[in-house]
Amino acid sequence: MSEILLRKDIPEQYKWDPTHLYATQEAWEADFEWAKEQMGKLAGYAGKLNQGRDTVLEALKLYADVGEHFSRLYTYAGISLNSDNSDSFYQGVMARVSSLYAQLMASAAFLSPELLSLDSEVLKSYIADPDFADFDTMLKDLERMRPHTLSTEMETVLASAQEALQSPGNIYDMLTDVDMKLGKVKNEEGQFVELTHARYGSMMESMNRNVRKAAFERMMKAYGAYGSTFAASYAGNVKADVFNARTHGYASARQAALYPDDIPESVYDNLLSAIHDALPTLHAYCQMRQQAFDIPTVHLYDLYAPMQKGFDAKLTFDEAYELLLEGVAPLGEDYVDVVRKAKDSRWIDVYETPNKTTGAYSSGGGYGVHPYVLLNFRPELDGLLTLAHEMGHAMHSYYSNTTQPYAKSDYTIFVAEVASTCNEVLTINALRKKYAGNKAAQMALIGQLLEGFRTTVFRQAMFAEFEMKAHAMEEAGEPLTRESLSAMYYALNKQYYGGGCRVDKLIENEWMRIPHFYNSFYVYKYATGFCAAVALARRILEGGEEAVAAYRKFLTLGGSMSPIEELKVAGVDMSTPEPVVSALDMFAELLAEFSELM
Repeated sequence: MSEILLRKDIPEQYKWDPTHLYATQEAWEADFEWAKEQMGKLAGYAGKLNQGRDTVLEALKLYADVGEHFSRLYTYAGISLNSDNSDSFYQGVMARVSSLYAQLMASAAFLSPELLSLDSEVLKSYIADPDFADFDTMLKDLERMRPHTLSTEMETVLASAQEALQSPGNIYDMLTDVDMKLGKVKNEEGQFVELTHARYGSMMESMNRNVRKAAFERMMKAYGAYGSTFAASYAGNVKADVFNARTHGYASARQAALYPDDIPESVYDNLLSAIHDALPTLHAYCQMRQQAFDIPTVHLYDLYAPMQKGFDAKLTFDEAYELLLEGVAPLGEDYVDVVRKAKDSRWIDVYETPNKTTGAYSSGGGYGVHPYVLLNFRPELDGLLTLAHEMGHAMHSYYSNTTQPYAKSDYTIFVAEVASTCNEVLTINALRKKYAGNKAAQMALIGQLLEGFRTTVFRQAMFAEFEMKAHAMEEAGEPLTRESLSAMYYALNKQYYGGGCRVDKLIENEWMRIPHFYNSFYVYKYATGFCAAVALARRILEGGEEAVAAYRKFLTLGGSMSPIEELKVAGVDMSTPEPVVSALDMFAELLAEFSELM
């Protein structure tokens, strides 16, 4: 099914079924009205949480009940619209549920400040009370945040200022998504085409070196033309981070970003230290392209083109799903049964259709029902690995939602990519067995993992180091200018890539096109999540039933523990360097195997 079909022509078995959430639109409408009514009741508890234990418990239970219903209302609206984003009816449904969310936040805004206005011993007594078991994690997190929480009046003032403090990110989005023109560049047919962000990605993977070089130079020059503007917007973003951190009594902006998730700053430092030690292996990987492409010097624009040629599995969706089931078989028959049920019971929307949301995602919402997965499946290796990735997310949500109460079901971003990446590694392992003896297949599959390491571990770690240094400069009173930021970013690229390729001067502009920098101290989680997943996949494949049981337990924890403690349950301790070092050892082993094959 390679052509794009109309939605009406897609067999029902390949479309998700929203009736699992609500049998009819009328049923959704009835629940919508119920939620609105309950929000009014919730708001009625404002100013009353000092009236004792029973009042607090009633308010928390009502908040959780409304949140649970909202998760289903939102998921239904989302998957109905994402199936066809041009549908004006569901555009309206989504607008209404988005408005409902704003009302829910307003109705519940009193909870945190009023709970924190209670004496610490009172809050701790609620945490120890078995009747508050569904809310103990929420209350523990509130109590932990007490030293960094200001008075209700001050928090209200700061909350009202956040829209202004977030304006650098909004300016960045408008400039890059609307106003900027990237210019034209020659494609593989020698025709001038308008460069876009999506086209840039495919051009950087082109086997035509001239196309890669032209796209790279055009993109970097396009951003460089606005360098002073980008420096001003990013400096404003960093200043806002530092202001918020200092106002709330944190030692640094980095501490302010990691503290709410209960992540020690040593995790960040351990990651960067291990990465620095492994840079010679990264250099060797980059240098391999000299032989693979028969070029005298490897440049940065050569790093995205695949070194392996001559293999791509042509798979129907049904064939890909059977391979996925083989891949996750080590996780147990009951796990495989749930993955199979996801396909048979239509949790997944498989094929691209006009106006459908692009890309892929797993919606963990719909608490009490099941996750939904959106794909735009293509019959190739990437299609299978995307399926494995999204089903990893889905299974994490499934086990968390079916084990934890709603208030403790949502896991943090720090662990969010672990199950998805683990699924990918397990699937690649199954494929390597299936294609044993096929050199092109082995190189393609190892190449997938190697690129995952380079782009998700090394590259994101470099980004994390850039953020750390930029915020430290601001905290030390050093100016953040185009010159200082570009010089620092260029030096990092020399450190990370200089031993394996020529670091083109134009790369100094690349920091300007990384939108994640406006969500500060976020990208390190990609690297730590990938390393944790690789370490867990290795344990699952080598450690037998005990390792599988530990991983399966981790999938059920939701947000019931701190993310570091949850991963300890799975068998990896991210508070130490060991999981990152172990993952990087695997990178070196894969590289040696790839080198031998090449």
